[in-house]
Amino acid sequence: MERLKNLRDDIDLKQEDVANIIGLKRSTYTSYEIGRDTIPISHLNTLCNYFDVSIDYVLGLTDQKKYFNMKPDIDKALTGKRLKLLRKENNITQIKMAEILNISRSTWTGYESSKYQIPTLILYELAKRYHTSIDYLLGKISK
Repeated sequence: MERLKNLRDDIDLKQEDVANIIGLKRSTYTSYEIGRDTIPISHLNTLCNYFDVSIDYVLGLTDQKKYFNMKPDIDKALTGKRLKLLRKENNITQIKMAEILNISRSTWTGYESSKYQIPTLILYELAKRYHTSIDYLLGKISK
């Protein structure tokens, strides 16, 4: 993730410094930064809060670094509600959404009911496909 590397470089931090911020080994953080592994949304949120930027910015969905009144925490209950709203606004059943994302219906239902934290890759797919903000879906910003 080029933007994550650039944010780190801008304030002269080493990969080990950033790994310590999220409580990981340097090698684990390095695998996120070079794109070998997908960074979990909770770790990404911690880093975005540290660097004071949006998740959308880090993932390349916008060039706007920060949104007005951006909240630091992910609101799991609001995330579930917004996922359901997104699905309904696009006239998609839970079964169809699960098929689109190549997951089970019960997994999708778990995201909508806030039982499970939705993974970064699925959030990214939803944001790209439906032209929405990950920060919005996670309840970090209002529309």
